[in-house]
Amino acid sequence: MTATDTTAKSQTESLSFEFDLHHPPQKVWRALTDPVLLTEWLLPVTGLELHPGAAFTFNTEPKPGWDGVVNCRLLEMEAQRKLSYTWVVGGMDTVVTFTLMPTASGTRLSLLHSGFKPEQKQNFGGARYGWRMMGGRLVDLLERTT
Repeated sequence: MTATDTTAKSQTESLSFEFDLHHPPQKVWRALTDPVLLTEWLLPVTGLELHPGAAFTFNTEPKPGWDGVVNCRLLEMEAQRKLSYTWVVGGMDTVVTFTLMPTASGTRLSLLHSGFKPEQKQNFGGARYGWRMMGGRLVDLLERTT
């Protein structure tokens, strides 16, 4: 399994990652949408409902300058193919989109985190670090679950 940061070096508006996973789309989809599994690799989630317009939150330990809350609203969902939601932290309003494509060996998972503004370079760097770390946790979770 490989995870690749495909963000162009000059890019400051969006982050993109590709994961070549040796797991079927159904299993990957479950890891993206099951609250128990999301808590294991991403963040604890509250109120997740899988229909466009549904509001939910991710919550973690507060850090200096951040209350630990990510407010989200489901924008688009196509089962086992695409999941998109807003990702609002303080004054930063961005969008996270996962796209799943079946492959001969499993699933190619694309992650796009878009909507960063030029003055949000620190947020952009923090999100890049976070998705690398959490992407690794997703890969580990998929390896150890059925």
